Amino acid sequence: MINASLTALRRALDDKQISSVELAGLFLDRIEAHNPVLNAFITIDRDGALAAAGDADARIARGAAGPLTGIPLAHKDVFCTEGVLTTCGSKMLANFVSPYDAHVVTLIKAAGAVSLGKTNMDEFAMGSSNENSHFGPARNPWNTAHVPGGSSGGSAAAVASRLVPIATGTDTGGSVRQPAAFTGVTGIKPTYGVVSRYGMIAYASSLDQGGAFGASAEDCALLLSAMTGFDARDSTSLERPPQDYAAALAPVAGAGDKPLAGLRIGLPREFFAEGMSDEVRAAVDAALDQYRALGATTVEVSLPNAKLAIPAYYVIAPAEASSNLSRFDGVRYGHRAADYGDLNDMYCKSRAEGFGAEVKRRILVGTYVLSHGYYDAYYLQAQKLRRLIAEDFRRALGECDVIAGPTTPTTAWALGAMGDDPVQMYLADIYTIAVNLAGLPGLSHPCGFGAGSLPIGLQLIGNYFAEGTLLATAHQYQQATDWHQRRPAVAGV
Repeated sequence: MINASLTALRRALDDKQISSVELAGLFLDRIEAHNPVLNAFITIDRDGALAAAGDADARIARGAAGPLTGIPLAHKDVFCTEGVLTTCGSKMLANFVSPYDAHVVTLIKAAGAVSLGKTNMDEFAMGSSNENSHFGPARNPWNTAHVPGGSSGGSAAAVASRLVPIATGTDTGGSVRQPAAFTGVTGIKPTYGVVSRYGMIAYASSLDQGGAFGASAEDCALLLSAMTGFDARDSTSLERPPQDYAAALAPVAGAGDKPLAGLRIGLPREFFAEGMSDEVRAAVDAALDQYRALGATTVEVSLPNAKLAIPAYYVIAPAEASSNLSRFDGVRYGHRAADYGDLNDMYCKSRAEGFGAEVKRRILVGTYVLSHGYYDAYYLQAQKLRRLIAEDFRRALGECDVIAGPTTPTTAWALGAMGDDPVQMYLADIYTIAVNLAGLPGLSHPCGFGAGSLPIGLQLIGNYFAEGTLLATAHQYQQATDWHQRRPAVAGV
């Protein structure tokens, strides 16, 4: 059962081969056995999970089960969950028990899934390695001396090591796709506005988007279908009919031996220039050969402003973070300094004690670029670059159906390897950040391994609302390959 797909788990539950309570207990025991090493979870909610599993069993007995009823999962600890610690990986919220559910959590509860707990993450989703968590770094199950990626590293590590079959994440500049690549799982970030941000603690509001992790594109499709839906409480939530992404996993075009016949895959020349490691290049090239064997054709496209994505992002995202994190002042909730002289002293000490180094760095940068005399020079210019990047994608996607390339320039680095050079770590997101600036959907799926058996991911980028195309494309690749079925030995799977 541990390595079963969601479809197989659904069949086992419906056929009474295993109950939801038994299934939840199986995964909870795995979490308790392996989390001390992997540190993928911040909070394990055994009592709540078993109660929800009992409700799921009753629902199954009534014949009212949906695709996720009784399926265990975990939430990134950025999603507010009623009655459960919601820390955002920060000392600032280390004792915060949310009084309400995020919209995503509400939808997944309604689908009957069973939440086992909350996963580790970079503090306030700021980071690319999960080393910025107040609760210590999550570890890559393929090699525990290496990072799992960030900021959704806990969710990715949990799925890769089969502590849960599926998990939620968030993606502001690659924080679903990059850890998916580093840990050898599939991860998807949908079009901005498809998943509600209500109850998802904000980092950069115009970039944040909820996403899904699973072993395969099919598993991601089932989870993402449950996560999407209009929410009037989120002004950026898009009014669209419910989507069944799993139903769209049939061949994209053509039939028979060439399930991807007619699919045009764009290869941005800027993605295949310098900066990519040889082992990543070899794995990506082999994956593209497999796509051609499945009937797809490849065409060269250009994203001339892609190189400007990182400087634009690291102006816009910290500016929005500076505004969003101003609410954490030690007055209403969250950490409050024990000793202070007056109100201003309480603000200063509470924030100095509650925030970690990377969060402070980004708040300072954001406050600077928004300050008088610098707004036009930095923030306004970054927004203009954002428009240019979106236009590049619009033109490129007019010449192809999906864009493909590496998810990351290298495999996962060792813990602590970039601790003294945050800018070098920022460059690890060179292929993912532009997608968020443009608001497009992106998916990463495993396509090989590098030195030390560390996974490599291939990224697919689609036009607005093309999540179904991305999932179907990756699904056909996974029908012909077994990279997504490989499991790390560290957790005995």
